[in-house]
Amino acid sequence: MLDLSRFALFVPTLLLVSLTPGMCMMLSLSLGMSIGVRRTLWMMIGELVGVGLVAVSAVIGAAAIMLRYPTLFMALKWAGGAYLVYLGVTMWRAQGTSAMHGAPGAAPTLRPIPLITQGFVTAVANPKGWAFFIALLPPFLNAETALAPQLTVLISLILTIEFSSLLLYASSGRLVRSLLNEPRNVMWLNRIAGSLMIGVGIWLALE
Repeated sequence: MLDLSRFALFVPTLLLVSLTPGMCMMLSLSLGMSIGVRRTLWMMIGELVGVGLVAVSAVIGAAAIMLRYPTLFMALKWAGGAYLVYLGVTMWRAQGTSAMHGAPGAAPTLRPIPLITQGFVTAVANPKGWAFFIALLPPFLNAETALAPQLTVLISLILTIEFSSLLLYASSGRLVRSLLNEPRNVMWLNRIAGSLMIGVGIWLALE
């Protein structure tokens, strides 16, 4: 299972990154305002399935490398740490705009299948989501314990935090949009998340 030190670092990092305005959060915000929170839940189902798929793929791929090629896994840890530091610096330099901006257009449809598909495609097609999970998740794995329990804990935490963030954006549409329209608010959110990302990146590289 995850040890307490890693767990304590993983949760706030994931929470801040999930709350940072990105493709999925902006989609949830837009749909929440245009079609309502209840119908936006269909999009969230697809998005959570997509996020879960990306996260599981990252963990399984990393586990295979960790068991067969420990030296390569160490290189992956260093590369992942360097990427998180780079991402943190990028967020610091973003000033009053989101460093993870780029939400797709949200066509106001009421049918469940198109909404589920839109959420799934948005999550899976986001290259920054893949890069983040590949960089962040592997170092939290413990080679001395079974993969399944660790995977269950990590994915459960990811989906719970992601769903909470999506729901917050969708249900607080007008308030969140007014806050994000103020560059100073976005700047501080980016800087807080960026500082934590830099710290985690350094910790992952040296741990």
